[in-house]
Amino acid sequence: MRLALKFGLGLQGLLFAASALAAETQVAVAANFSVPMQQIAASFERETGHKAVLAFGSTGAFYAQIGNAAPFDVFLAADGTTPVRLESDGLAVPGSRFTYAVGRLALWSASADVVDDRGDILRSGKVGRLAIANPKLSPYGGAAAQVLERMGVAGALRDKWVQGENIAQTYQFVASGNVAVGFVALSQVYAQGGIKAGSGWIVPQALHDPIRQDAVLLARGKDNAAAVALMRFLRSDAARRVIADHGYGF
Repeated sequence: MRLALKFGLGLQGLLFAASALAAETQVAVAANFSVPMQQIAASFERETGHKAVLAFGSTGAFYAQIGNAAPFDVFLAADGTTPVRLESDGLAVPGSRFTYAVGRLALWSASADVVDDRGDILRSGKVGRLAIANPKLSPYGGAAAQVLERMGVAGALRDKWVQGENIAQTYQFVASGNVAVGFVALSQVYAQGGIKAGSGWIVPQALHDPIRQDAVLLARGKDNAAAVALMRFLRSDAARRVIADHGYGF
């Protein structure tokens, strides 16, 4: 009886110690990375005991929120410039920034046989409305605007834009059928090396600047064990497998 009591108290002590070591971190995540990050966060919690609480939105909006003291510890941006700005503002830990993924862009329709595999629909005059993330807030929107400029069709299509606040909203415009065609993150429609449903064109990277997506440890998270551990976990083989499976590069 006494041995069982000691064992029970010892087990409680171990559980309490594990609980005390576990921590929680608040993470701002670019909208395009929502699905892989949910998977990574679940794996992170299983592996470390720490919990990552995720918020998804546009990189530009998160920059403004962090500047206004939003309680985030880690920021996964959709570009490489916003984390640099946060470092310059004194809001991120110098030297913590790294590229966790390189994004790809796709022109996509939820319907089959709408978007050809070379993007010629953009020159055809058959585009009614074109969904695009706000180029001022979303790096994917900025990349899409570059594609239109380099293809020489920006002027002809500018009045047909339907702008989403971020790439997640832009995807919803197209997935719902409210807009027939739009520029989305390849990761949103990617499966086994191609487009998983509907019809699409994987945009050649030569048509836009690289969509380098950087993570940075924010000043608020520098002493948070979960935040520091998450930054390390994002570079692990387990995280990179998830990232590659969703159509991103490194």
